[in-house]
Amino acid sequence: MKKFSVLTLGCKVNQSESDIIEGNLIEIGHSPIPLSENPDYCIVNTCSVTARSDYQSRQLIRRALRATEQVIVTGCYAQLRPDAVRNIDKAIRIVENRNKDHIANLIEKSAGFLSAPHAKRARPTIKIQDGCNNSCSYCIVPLARGRSRSVSRNDILHQIRSLEERGYNEVVLTGIQLGSYGKDFDSQQSLTDLIGHVLEKSNIRRIRLSSICVNDIDDTLLDMLHNERICNHLHIPLQSGDESILKRMGRRYTAATYREKVSHILKNYPGISIGTDVIVGFPGETDTSFQHTIDLIKDIPFSYIHIFPFSARPRSAAFRFPDHVSLQVIKKRCAQLHRLNIMKKQAFIDSHIGKTLATIIEEEDTEFAMLGTSSNYLKIRVYTNRYHKKSLVAVRVVGREGNLLRGIPVKEL
Repeated sequence: MKKFSVLTLGCKVNQSESDIIEGNLIEIGHSPIPLSENPDYCIVNTCSVTARSDYQSRQLIRRALRATEQVIVTGCYAQLRPDAVRNIDKAIRIVENRNKDHIANLIEKSAGFLSAPHAKRARPTIKIQDGCNNSCSYCIVPLARGRSRSVSRNDILHQIRSLEERGYNEVVLTGIQLGSYGKDFDSQQSLTDLIGHVLEKSNIRRIRLSSICVNDIDDTLLDMLHNERICNHLHIPLQSGDESILKRMGRRYTAATYREKVSHILKNYPGISIGTDVIVGFPGETDTSFQHTIDLIKDIPFSYIHIFPFSARPRSAAFRFPDHVSLQVIKKRCAQLHRLNIMKKQAFIDSHIGKTLATIIEEEDTEFAMLGTSSNYLKIRVYTNRYHKKSLVAVRVVGREGNLLRGIPVKEL
């Protein structure tokens, strides 16, 4: 029996793909082990969304090479920079993104193509779509992943049912451009068609959506949020609160339309968690345009903000833009936004003290406590050791411990 490790960087799509890789390898009789135990081979699933992601990918590849001689590298960094990967070690085998699912077949030629549902996390991710048809000026992901392509809803349903049978209570539907789901099919479908199909044909207790563009949130999708099986949580990237910067970014909405849509959601769905992404220091971002971002964020009760210093990616349109912002200014603006993020996050957390939240138990934290995630994406330290991973439990929130809520279990749901 061969032993292997899978190392993953980047987005939830990468996480989902790594789960499939690992599941397929287990299916052919190979055994996953930590890299520290010197596996027979290692798969490194890389990311290239920022310059820091490139650096982390190279570091992870070198780390893998110190543990085993057989290293397979895939993912967006390997797709975009294969020569850089080979410069690390010419013996590395590179697998293109489109062939990720066939890595088991490359290891064992008799394996064939498998799609074994597999999940290491209590809330597994399911890739429903890949690629992107947008052309944001800062982004090179479409170069690495191509145009939008959807997974058939029957394949998705098969994965969800298989996970449900193994006791999972939540799945996270993820994609590079989630809202484009189904538009590439001969008979066009939509994300809401898929969700409706899953609700009708499965009994999975919770469905969570990963990042989705504000333009892709229509009334039909919002109506579905009234269903208690749909998690009370949306991640809606903002990127900038300045109209001119959004236009230079190639984003297909305005700050005004973003504010209007999010305000509508918050008004009609009490307790919903709305997270966002912000890029700081995009070329041409002045103090005034950054202040527009700050002002918009202050007006919206986000539950958390993911902050990204602008990273000039070669082959992106923004790489050639003039008026780049200095690293010193970017660092200062990130610090300002980070302070605002802390305030927003703590305010949202504190607003739930005294409430009872349906919580997925994810892992053991201490001898007397476990960690879990609520429907509206709050992390809770649950003071119990009675429940197993994946359990759905009603938890009464009694306080806060840093960025965690403190809770007492009421009953299993």
